[in-house]
Amino acid sequence: MADVFKPAKRGGWEGRIHTLTIDRKVRLVPNDNRRSEHAPEYIVLLGWTRVGEAWEARSNGDPPRDYLRVQLRDPTWSAPLKLALFPAPDGLSAALVFNAMSQREGDRDG
Repeated sequence: MADVFKPAKRGGWEGRIHTLTIDRKVRLVPNDNRRSEHAPEYIVLLGWTRVGEAWEARSNGDPPRDYLRVQLRDPTWSAPLKLALFPAPDGLSAALVFNAMSQREGDRDG
């Protein structure tokens, strides 16, 4: 899965998530109520419903890339869906990609 997101007018990102079972528009809005350094930098909203969070991260690649670690939750899922949002160098778009390795590791934990 690789969905294209665009910068939102009021900060953050917006776009659609497409999988075999999901086709929804979501927004990543800045979390203005962070109460600790571990709180997410962004809240993921479907309409006005909170469905996840996102944290700023940096890849280990050469060169390293800044990205957002995204977790989505749904009461019908056994575990959160883990994704990564990689902004383009120009900042005009970002690719949301499925983190297959984390999903397999999560399956072993459960």
